[in-house]
Amino acid sequence: MVGKKKITELSLVSLIAGGHVLLEDVPGVGKTMMVRSIAKSLGLKFSRIQFTPDLLPSDITGVSIFNQKEMEFEFRPGPLLGNVILADEINRTSPKTQSALLESMEEKSMTVDGQTYTLPEPFLVMATQNPLEYEGTYPLPEAQLDRFLMKLSMGYPTVEEELNVLDLIGKEHPIEFIDSVITVEELLQLKEDMKAVHVSEPVKRYIVELISRTRNHRSIYLGVSPRGSLALMKAAQAYALLMNRDFVIPDDIKYLAPFVLTHRIILKPEARFEGTTPAEVVKELMARVPVPINKEQSV
Repeated sequence: MVGKKKITELSLVSLIAGGHVLLEDVPGVGKTMMVRSIAKSLGLKFSRIQFTPDLLPSDITGVSIFNQKEMEFEFRPGPLLGNVILADEINRTSPKTQSALLESMEEKSMTVDGQTYTLPEPFLVMATQNPLEYEGTYPLPEAQLDRFLMKLSMGYPTVEEELNVLDLIGKEHPIEFIDSVITVEELLQLKEDMKAVHVSEPVKRYIVELISRTRNHRSIYLGVSPRGSLALMKAAQAYALLMNRDFVIPDDIKYLAPFVLTHRIILKPEARFEGTTPAEVVKELMARVPVPINKEQSV
């Protein structure tokens, strides 16, 4: 991935933290390629689901089919039984199918014909949606947006980056030469190691203070829920681990907050009319909330 180190890094943070990612951007900026690259680099099973208005929940979870030879029903798994799932244009399918996916994201399992199936670990859903075309779409409700750990945007490459892309793909596609750099067992151990990353009391209070102020801001109709506090802490633990630290610092919170919190905020109509964005509100709150001095690491 050319020039997308930050987005790739944040995606890995979500994977280690056990969360999921919503990629909102225009077509053709490399969303699918990034997800495929991550799956191949980590040696994980990749599945792509193209969401359309006529897609049914059974199309993604799987279906039980009667086997006349064995005289019993057998389960044919759908694409959801993978490790890294690309949910392409999630807002183009019906709320019923969206709910089937989002339930699996939260519970890490799915139910088909009364039978519960546990999804493989690790499990990462990276859903995409186009921010420009809303005709014939079903926007995700705020309660479902809250299920995503982060909301990211790829953005257009610079001129030099785009020239580099043209050079790389001139003959053969680089993704064909990607090899796994880690085993599934090592990746699962990283998820366990993340839980041991220390979060001091001042940093926890900093998280809670930042979140609580979203519930009383003049421009915010609905603030961030306690799920958002937990998401921000887990993301910070995973990021600290990737930075080779066994403790979280306030700068981790400041760096991750815009990606974790903006999609969990609903602005008042008058604030939207004035052109205020959730990202601006989060930036304002971070400027106002005092940053703790962690004495444990400053010594």
